[in-house]
Amino acid sequence: MIMTTIASQIHRVQAQIHDACQKANRPPASVDLLAVSKTFPAQAVREAALAGQRAFGENYIQEAVEKIAAIQVMPDVPALTWHCIGPIQSNKTKLVAQHFDWAHTVDREKIAQRLHDQRPANLPPLQVCIQVNVDGGETKSGCNAQEAVALARAIAQMPRLTLRGVMSIPDAQPTEAQTLAVHRKVVAVFEQIRSAGIEGLAHFDTISLGMTADMSAAIAAGSTMVRVGSGVFGARDYGAKVSSADMGA
Repeated sequence: MIMTTIASQIHRVQAQIHDACQKANRPPASVDLLAVSKTFPAQAVREAALAGQRAFGENYIQEAVEKIAAIQVMPDVPALTWHCIGPIQSNKTKLVAQHFDWAHTVDREKIAQRLHDQRPANLPPLQVCIQVNVDGGETKSGCNAQEAVALARAIAQMPRLTLRGVMSIPDAQPTEAQTLAVHRKVVAVFEQIRSAGIEGLAHFDTISLGMTADMSAAIAAGSTMVRVGSGVFGARDYGAKVSSADMGA
């Protein structure tokens, strides 16, 4: 049954997080699991929720909005936390501001300002992370360390947003040592922002780093939130229907 499979995989991933934390001399509670449910149906999210998972990440914004609405009417599903972990274009900021609890991929002030201005007044502030690029070229999403500090200062002045930390998607590296070194660059940006003397960062505590393949290295480097999709839900079928509005979202 799908429930047994998803539940057992969640437990397996949690065990992997526990083992990686032990090797890094960190408490297991210092790392949160974000289950990446993009392309998977609402029923799969329901099964994961019934197995105890509460935080879910989505890349495709329109798909996520429809999924969130479907899950909200399921009477046996508890309250969930939704994280936008895909690129956010200007024409999608309103959907993110209205439907998500977190946005991990804020990499410029324009997007942050739009999220702030479009966050409904009846909702708590949107929790955001600055996406940083520590290893890629100019075409890769994310800002550099210097830009990240300036962006953090700007976000700190936006009351409808709460800056929680940094997020990154480093390229795969040929060795574990190289992977760890790149991940440590992300943590260094986090520390640079934290030590910059910016007021209003009382909740700056999140390093969103590491996926199924590089989770252990990310935890060793200092990640506080790992984004795991296939490790929880299994292999994805990218041939499944995704809204055309999301292609490039």
